Amino acid sequence: MKPSRRDFLIVSALAPAAQRLAAASAPALVFPTAPRDRLAVASYPFRASIDTPRNRARNPQATLMDLKEFPALVVQRFRVRNVEILGEHIRSTEPAYLEQLRASVKDAGSRIVDIPTGVGGSLYDSDAARRATAVGNAKKWIDTAVALDCPSVRIHLQGPRGAAPDAGLAAESLGAVSQYGASKNVVVNLENDDATTEDAFFLAKVIDQVNSPWLRALPDFCNSMLKGDEKFNYDAVTAMFRRAYNISHVKDMEVDGGKVFRVDLERTFAIARSSGYKGYFSLEFEGEGDPYVGTQKLIDESLKYLR
Repeated sequence: MKPSRRDFLIVSALAPAAQRLAAASAPALVFPTAPRDRLAVASYPFRASIDTPRNRARNPQATLMDLKEFPALVVQRFRVRNVEILGEHIRSTEPAYLEQLRASVKDAGSRIVDIPTGVGGSLYDSDAARRATAVGNAKKWIDTAVALDCPSVRIHLQGPRGAAPDAGLAAESLGAVSQYGASKNVVVNLENDDATTEDAFFLAKVIDQVNSPWLRALPDFCNSMLKGDEKFNYDAVTAMFRRAYNISHVKDMEVDGGKVFRVDLERTFAIARSSGYKGYFSLEFEGEGDPYVGTQKLIDESLKYLR
């Protein structure tokens, strides 16, 4: 039986929706394989030089730059064509500024691969209204990622004052956030950053409970060293890489309260490799000294171990 024009129109109308559903079933990023192409440079180590009112670490005495200048600087200085930009370094989320920022990234031959950001509240607050506000803010950052052609956001999981981390409430909120991310083809990542509210094993529990390919782990090489000993850190990094997809943070040290914590980069890259991780490695120099020198050192070291 030959399809009628009406049948054709119905199928045509349904096709875009079907395509969106297919696209949302799981992220399908195509990752580069050349070692240098897998690297990204984070804006965080250069926070003293980023000129935006929301940047609390800005140093008025430094030579300042707008974030629009950062991608070209990274390409020229480090020969790296991926950047990770902190949410508070974005001067404005108004469409006009985001279009300018997106154009500057394109002109530099670069790409934004992740946006780490807070959401102005706790996703496991016992107050439902406050949780809803945090969820709404997370969704706005997903919209910002779409505007910047960025495949993922990293949501900071902060805790309400005086409350212990709650995996059930966090999973409920992040289920809604990751579902929205799926509808926009944006991956939502959680990082082992804060030693209490973002403990690696707590995050693993939340990610497993949500059980969505759109909610993933962002392994930081050294953050978990601040909470435990060396074994704890490598166990934490292993748990995170088993749940990671597109972004991780490379650093060889952390400084906390004047104490220096160091990790073995070769060992940590081996953990990533054995976990089957194919995504980006964002260089996030921590410690005292020139971030340009520190970042270049991380690039050189990373290229030795990426294979």
